[in-house]
Amino acid sequence: MIVVQTPLRVSFLGGGTDFQQFYRREEGCVLSTAIDKYIYVIIKRRFDARVRIAYTRTELVDRLDDVQHDLVREAMRLAGIDRQVELATMGDIPSEGSGLGSSSTVTVGCLNALYTYRGEAHTAADLAEQACRIEIGTLRRPIGKQDQYIAAYGGLRFIRFHEDNAVTVERVALDADTERRLARSLMLFYTGMTRDAATILREQVAHTRSHVSVLRGLKALAWEGRGCLERGDPDALGRLMHEGWLLKRCLASTITNPAIDALYERAHRAGALGGKISGAGGGGFLLLYVPVERQDAVRRALKGLAELPCALEPDGSKVILNIRR
Repeated sequence: MIVVQTPLRVSFLGGGTDFQQFYRREEGCVLSTAIDKYIYVIIKRRFDARVRIAYTRTELVDRLDDVQHDLVREAMRLAGIDRQVELATMGDIPSEGSGLGSSSTVTVGCLNALYTYRGEAHTAADLAEQACRIEIGTLRRPIGKQDQYIAAYGGLRFIRFHEDNAVTVERVALDADTERRLARSLMLFYTGMTRDAATILREQVAHTRSHVSVLRGLKALAWEGRGCLERGDPDALGRLMHEGWLLKRCLASTITNPAIDALYERAHRAGALGGKISGAGGGGFLLLYVPVERQDAVRRALKGLAELPCALEPDGSKVILNIRR
């Protein structure tokens, strides 16, 4: 039995510039971090030749082509495993609509588990690029490339997406005090709203050309945010997140809505320096940067929303159990 743990993420700045419709014109970049909330993938040999997949439902099939979970199916196909296995996924958060990168986290985690089952070692870069190949290439999902890379690499990262499709992943170097202040200032609240991320992202992609100036502004904020952290000023990052939220909501009409706007304004008035709806927008988790002394006031302002405590996660996808008989 093999168990792989892969982190979810929150993205601070630069989201949208990781889409090929932008970075093939000019370099994109994001500032993002893995958090200590995970998707677990468990794989073991099955006694017969069938394939069993367990997630929010259970599938038992004779042929790989009959697997309905498209991410698992295509990961198995790419890894060259099509029979006599059981694979299960489970997570620390709601599996759909969270905005914390769960789909890409599942894909990276499945690839890592499947290759480990085969006795093969693959780098974080391999896992991320293959996850992109599955989600963007094979399944044609209208998504960017940041989630796959942060899930594979972990840590606090500045990720650059080049015109030639190359990706550069750089660790953001923080002193211990800055890292501690950043981690303590992040708050996540579950809005209870679900959304169809694909619909939001398709609209965003369709309007890329007309929103180039907005995307350039988001890219500039990502560079500035990295500088703030490396200079030891995480509060400045929080204020940049507010600027980024005002910009990003211009990319698609459904990134926000009156209910989300009201939640954000209540948090901002209570002391949040900045924040955003995680992921594509439209629902899921509300990420806020709040100085410690204002956090109780923000909790009161958002009374009724479930808070998800989180910390920064230094590691990417990794095997935490490997028992071979």
